[in-house]
Amino acid sequence: MKTTRWLVALALVLVLGLFFALDLGRFLTLDALQQRHAGFAALYAQRPWELRALYFALYVGVATLALPGAALLTLAGGAVFGFGWGLLLVSFASSLGATLSFWIARLLLREVVQARFAKPLAEINAGVQRAGWLYLLSLRLIPVVPFFLINLTMGLTALRSWTFYWVSQLGMLAGTAVYVNAGIQLGHLRSLADVASPALLGSFALLGVFPLVVRRVWRHLERLRVYARWRGSRPKTFDRNLVVIGAGAGGLVSAYIAAAVQAKVTLVEAYRMGGDCLHTGCVPSKALIRSARLAQQMRNAHAYGLHPAEPAFDFPLLMQRVQQVIADIAPHDSVQRYTALGVDVVQGRATIINPWTVEIALHGGGTQRLTTRSIVIAAGARPVVPELPGLEQVGYLTSDTLWAHLATLAQLPKRWVVLGGGPIGCELAQAFARLGAEVTQVERAGRLLLREDDEVSGFVRAALQADGVQVLTRHEALRCEMQGDTKLLIALHDGQEVRLPFDCLLCAVGRAARLTGYGLEELGIATGKTVQTDDTLQTLVPNIYAAGDVAGPYQLTHVAAHQAWYATVNALFGDFKRLRVNYKAVPQATFVDPEIARVGLNEREAQAQGVAYEVTRFDLAGLDRAIADSAAHGFVKVLTVPGKDRILGATIAGAQAAELLAEYVLAMQHGLGMGKILGTVHSYPTLAEANKHAAGQWRRAHPPERLLRWLEKFHEWRRG
Repeated sequence: MKTTRWLVALALVLVLGLFFALDLGRFLTLDALQQRHAGFAALYAQRPWELRALYFALYVGVATLALPGAALLTLAGGAVFGFGWGLLLVSFASSLGATLSFWIARLLLREVVQARFAKPLAEINAGVQRAGWLYLLSLRLIPVVPFFLINLTMGLTALRSWTFYWVSQLGMLAGTAVYVNAGIQLGHLRSLADVASPALLGSFALLGVFPLVVRRVWRHLERLRVYARWRGSRPKTFDRNLVVIGAGAGGLVSAYIAAAVQAKVTLVEAYRMGGDCLHTGCVPSKALIRSARLAQQMRNAHAYGLHPAEPAFDFPLLMQRVQQVIADIAPHDSVQRYTALGVDVVQGRATIINPWTVEIALHGGGTQRLTTRSIVIAAGARPVVPELPGLEQVGYLTSDTLWAHLATLAQLPKRWVVLGGGPIGCELAQAFARLGAEVTQVERAGRLLLREDDEVSGFVRAALQADGVQVLTRHEALRCEMQGDTKLLIALHDGQEVRLPFDCLLCAVGRAARLTGYGLEELGIATGKTVQTDDTLQTLVPNIYAAGDVAGPYQLTHVAAHQAWYATVNALFGDFKRLRVNYKAVPQATFVDPEIARVGLNEREAQAQGVAYEVTRFDLAGLDRAIADSAAHGFVKVLTVPGKDRILGATIAGAQAAELLAEYVLAMQHGLGMGKILGTVHSYPTLAEANKHAAGQWRRAHPPERLLRWLEKFHEWRRG
């Protein structure tokens, strides 16, 4: 294949070189065509088939190589062969040439481009597979878009060659007919502007609306095809505008928005209002982390000029505080609040019977059936439990079961093994260690927090180890065993088995979307690791949407809420206009101490995607407020477009990193650069000044050299 590429590339270079070296373009001008028109007409009268074949071959070559002169050749087709033969020859020759150009681009460039830009092109490829012919038709109908650029671009995608050919044949037909017809009046033309007038180009641009109409018709036909199996099941009237399944972060926001726009909405929850975040995730973990941080601050009081003290623990009192925090926040997510907002809240297990019917097995007994125009699935996710021999025998905890178990204990178990080096594992490992436990964290990979840059992983590892966590990377869990009364995790490291005793084992190896139990299987809605949706969060069934962990790609409470807005608006108003989810600036934070937070690209992702970037870094050791708080460790790292202040991503490691990140989230969301951050007044002394200092670092690395030279001369002149 490489040899073929080189041969094709060499042939292209030779042909193009000869074309320009011999100035063959001089024969493809309007003056040259008008001067030779009579001669071509006479030759055509004598040898029509030979001239047609020669013209066809010449046109294919010009179209294939995107040589200047295709428009003139089209005029020549009308001038020499007349409208009928001219249109026939040009139409097929241009489509064939475009397809050959498409193939050449695919042969020479596609593999390289797809490999280098795999991630950003994944969405484009998916869109091309769904409706590539419509995109191509839209472009072909608007002649102001250079056709050679269309050929090149489409060759880099996964569009089928036959689809490219027939759409090109159809899409270029109208423009071809205009130029061929103009060629019949060749003697009256003074320039190509006589053919491609602004009015004519405007008319063609209006043709671009045609694919939008076709797309709507196509979407309607697709809906009919999807709904065919339920023909006759669609009710004439509906009980609800929307039924939302799941009352976690996504479901609550979805129900709230629907009620706010006066839709009749039912929210169904099978367990507890507020979902995992309130009861077993964000809220209890952050409450525990705060208590653990205070305990560590007491031990390190000497850093603040105070006598250190070992905290005395009343573990039931500590867990009582955690439960109280949950109880204080619970009214925000309660049945009473949402009922007052106009939401019909039903507690039970929902099953989707067909696209318009949801059956609910009520907690109090019995069932309820509701018909609805649309459905939003916000079923969330569950912890992944690894398949380890002996795991059930020794017992284990997950983020779902941890808090109920801790609430029954008189004291924190002494020895913990935390399996997993992601955010949950890191946060809880540090908290348990700060509360006095012996914690061993086991991670199969070579570092913690695999999605972060190496220096961030190292920063977190150092913080955990400073608090007493034994961090074991490159340790693969093999099995669990009992040795007498001692529970053991057996892990493999460098070919040797390592035996790790524990009192409690916490599995924190990830979470998986809840995909079963509410009817997806019967509906035939495609799932992988998540429910498959398009970029508007619509599933295969047009009136069913998904949001939150069940939809992916992020497993974050705030993203679930963000998606819920789009899913709800599209579910209620998508027949008129559907909105694509905006993931332009999604913040992420891991609440270890010091915290780490990120938005946009980090260096690892930029390199993987082939995105060029510059790095600006500011160390918190130079920040006055951080020094005053004895928290002068960490950094702000910003990625920008080379030579420009446009922000590609920002990573912060240090005290209150998640709070400081908000400025970069705002900047990226609204297209503000480092210059705007530098020009914003920040209170002194605050940690937020770190962002301004980082912007100052960027400015010093990009001084306006020319302006500074002029200013130097200006001041020299002023001094006399």
